[in-house]
Amino acid sequence: MFFSDIVGQDKIKSHLLGLVKENRVPHALLLAGSPGSGKLPLALAFAQYLMCQNPRENEPCGTCSACNKVSKLIHPDLHFVYPSKAGKEKVDSPDDAKADGQEDLLAIWRKMVLGNPYLDETDWLDAIDMRNKQSVISVATASEVIRKLNLKSYESDCKVMIVWMAERMNQQAANKLLKLIEEPPAKTYFIMVSENPNLIIKTILSRTQQIYVPPLSSSSIAIALTEKLGISPDRARDISRVANGSYRQALNLLNQSTSKYFEQYRNLMRLCYAKQYPNLIDWVDDISRLDREEQKDFLNYSLRLTRDSLMLNLSLENLSYLMGDEAEFGKKFSPFLGMANVNQVARAFTHAYECIAQNGNPQITFASMIFQLAKLIGPSGNA
Repeated sequence: MFFSDIVGQDKIKSHLLGLVKENRVPHALLLAGSPGSGKLPLALAFAQYLMCQNPRENEPCGTCSACNKVSKLIHPDLHFVYPSKAGKEKVDSPDDAKADGQEDLLAIWRKMVLGNPYLDETDWLDAIDMRNKQSVISVATASEVIRKLNLKSYESDCKVMIVWMAERMNQQAANKLLKLIEEPPAKTYFIMVSENPNLIIKTILSRTQQIYVPPLSSSSIAIALTEKLGISPDRARDISRVANGSYRQALNLLNQSTSKYFEQYRNLMRLCYAKQYPNLIDWVDDISRLDREEQKDFLNYSLRLTRDSLMLNLSLENLSYLMGDEAEFGKKFSPFLGMANVNQVARAFTHAYECIAQNGNPQITFASMIFQLAKLIGPSGNA
């Protein structure tokens, strides 16, 4: 991947290039930031630049053997770690691509990343049929990392290990890798990618050089949509405003006018306002049939719509990222969200998210949530 392929993030690109030019590339680098900001594309472009045989001033050459292989994710000295089911995940190089005659995780990973390097964990879990399960980077993977990186390089002067969603390392895996991250073999580089570095154990964090990758600017997203995908400037501006700094979200918005969770949110708010408890119980039954990742997505979406409706209540339309049916509903709903109740409404969604993320019972979690919201939504709940 070329740095020029990455949407925005010019300061981060310049910083990474400077590390190479000044010969101060850390042995362990952590790219941390929100989903869709470009952390994985940056890791891939940086890895290609490190491994390129004839790097140019600001880009890998794109024509040498190393560039050709890295661009296809098949270079034998470029390795990947990604979350999966405990005891089943692999740390992959081309030698790992055979598994019982079936497409293994490496093949799926390559296909996903080459198709859209802005993927998030939900996309990945969908692809490996684990959407309703907890993923992990386990001690078995850590052992394989150690084995791989203690081998001599096959073709390149250096070896690169990209650890995607590094916060998924369990305690045992992190402790096992600690010594290797602190003192890796010569010219061996860890590039970790994380959306929540606070979940990475402190002893690992202290051994990495951390780079914060900020959300993308609306202008960067709009330019990319127009130049890369041929979207009209007006539509690109609308989408970039709603994407909230995420290029992945912008790509998703291209094919939909409203979220697939909009009807569920609108029905929930209407039922809470009317205090229709029997129908709310039916709503709980419906939402509980979704898989766990979909439930988390709904709760995240609900927090966003709640926040944007509050902006409308405060006459801050320029800070609201709603469009289409969402915007129409937000205008009608916003009078019932104010400073007196919005924090409690947001807290109800956040608490439900935390419970679902920790494998809480969906029926109990959502039942508790609806009774809290029914007390807060409506004339008596709004100041």
